[in-house]
Amino acid sequence: MGPMTADAHAVPNSLQPVDENWQRGLAIVAHPDDLEFGAAAAIARWTRQGKEIVYVLLTSGEAGIDGMDPAEAGPTREEEQRASAAIVGVSQVDFLGLPDGVLEYGVALRRDLTRVIRMYKPDIVITNNFRDSWDEAGNALNMSDHIVTGRAVLDAVRDAANRWVFREQIDEGMQKWGGVREVWVSGSPLARHAADTTDTFDQGVRSLKAHATYLRGLGPGDFDPEEFLEGFSRQTGTRLGVKYAAGFEVFRLSLY
Repeated sequence: MGPMTADAHAVPNSLQPVDENWQRGLAIVAHPDDLEFGAAAAIARWTRQGKEIVYVLLTSGEAGIDGMDPAEAGPTREEEQRASAAIVGVSQVDFLGLPDGVLEYGVALRRDLTRVIRMYKPDIVITNNFRDSWDEAGNALNMSDHIVTGRAVLDAVRDAANRWVFREQIDEGMQKWGGVREVWVSGSPLARHAADTTDTFDQGVRSLKAHATYLRGLGPGDFDPEEFLEGFSRQTGTRLGVKYAAGFEVFRLSLY
C-alpha cells in the first residue's frame, strides 16, 4: 500500500448543506404523501427554526387507493395530509383540485402555479423529483404526475416574476414575484445538496404514518414507514456527514 492521500477518507458523492438563510418556503407537489416520502423531516427542521412553510397539493390523491372510490379517497387523503403537515409544523395546506394521475403539463398548469407563487411570495420553492427515474441508473421509473409538476413549478417560478405573463393576475391586483431564490427538488437522483434531519427524523416518520389509509393500500400491507425512511435518510446522511439527511437538487434562479 502506498501512502494515504489527503482525501482517502472523503465521503464518496458527498453533499453540500442547503442554504438555510431564508424565511418563507412554499412546497408544491402532486399528491398527498409526496412530501412525506423524504422531505417532511427537513420541513420539520425548518419550521423549528421559525420558518413559515405552506403546502400546495395539485391533487387530492383520489386515484391513489385501489380499493377505495375516488369520491371517498380524496377527502380522506386531504384530511390525512392536513394531519401530516401539522406534525411537522405546517398549518396552511391548499388543494388545487386537479385530477390525480392525469396531470397535464402546459400553460393552464403554469397559470395555476404562478398564481400560488404570486400569492405566497416564497423565498424557496420545494417540489417533486421531475427526473425520469428515482435512481441515476434509470431503473426505478418516476411517474408522469411528478414529472409534470416539477417541470411546471420551475417554469411558473419564472412566470411569476414576469409582469407580462399571466398579466390578468396583475390586472386583478396581484404583484409579480421575482423573489424565489432557489427551487429545491426533493428525491432527485441528481441531488448535490441535503438538509440534516437527524433531530427531526422521528417527526418525519410520524408525518408519513399519518397517511394511514393510503399506506394500508400499499402492496401486501406490510410497508414499514420507519424502515423505508431510515434506509434513504441514512444513505443521504452519510453523504452529508450526519446520521440522517434529506437530499435536494438545487436550482438557483437569478431573476433580479
